[in-house]
Amino acid sequence: VNGKMIYNCVDIYKQPALNHPLLQNHKIQMEPSFSVPKSNRFENKMRKNIIGCPNGTVPILKNIKDHAANTQYFAEKYFNPLTVESHGTHFAGIRLQKDGPYYGIAAWISVHDLNISRDQASYANMYVGNRGVNGAGCYNTVCPGFIQVSKDDPLSEPLPNAPEGKRNIALTIQQDTDTGHWWVTDIEEGNKPDIHIGYWPKELFDLMGGGANILGIGGAVQSSPSGVSPPMGNGHLPTKKDMDSARVSEFLYRYENSDFKNYYQYSKLDKLLDSEKCYGLKKGDDYFFTFGGPGGNSCGI
Repeated sequence: VNGKMIYNCVDIYKQPALNHPLLQNHKIQMEPSFSVPKSNRFENKMRKNIIGCPNGTVPILKNIKDHAANTQYFAEKYFNPLTVESHGTHFAGIRLQKDGPYYGIAAWISVHDLNISRDQASYANMYVGNRGVNGAGCYNTVCPGFIQVSKDDPLSEPLPNAPEGKRNIALTIQQDTDTGHWWVTDIEEGNKPDIHIGYWPKELFDLMGGGANILGIGGAVQSSPSGVSPPMGNGHLPTKKDMDSARVSEFLYRYENSDFKNYYQYSKLDKLLDSEKCYGLKKGDDYFFTFGGPGGNSCGI
């Protein structure tokens, strides 16, 4: 996601997602029925740029066709969140898939500045899923039919520049069991109201109407065509000091009709780390886990 993204403020009832063939009779849910977890582990919360659309409208990416084409190509060709077999992609993260179905995931993830080339990608991600026929997935607004509800906070948006140090973002993806929709919420600090960004309607899913059986979070990179892999996290391998590494401070999950719970059993999670020479994954001392690495030209395929 780059800083040249342009948004139009569009009537909420005329947003492009409603043109999806499965959403012709969809009634927009303006806010979810669930509560959002809070944490005392906030560092310096990254404030995204506020779009500030008028009431009754929502921000829609103007150049969505170019952005969607590039992002979906990347997702389909290089990154499958359910496997570690994607050519040119490397992972350092965890996956929970033993005691589902799950109805939500929440995490606090540190944010860092990296220098990467235009033909590389490096990011942290959080996902929910079910194993389907081919395990395929998609991302953010590239998943057709995402309903934008917030007039200020779009789902796909570059983060503003900020000094390196203690800063993070916090998000949840959870299913509203009253409606079946999968909501994305930007968790705010303290008593500040959380921002419900929007949701993927239940009509879009065959396999996730009753929760998801996979939750995951971590870092991922895509190498350039020359085979050079970019840095991940803060560009350094995890160290003994959690604060010197990219980190996930907390990892929470939710069952149906229950509150979020902290997951503490790091040893029981699936570990996704396919290039120990270039990247690392480590149980944290004060934080849940740390990850990242410098990348390079010998990280494997």
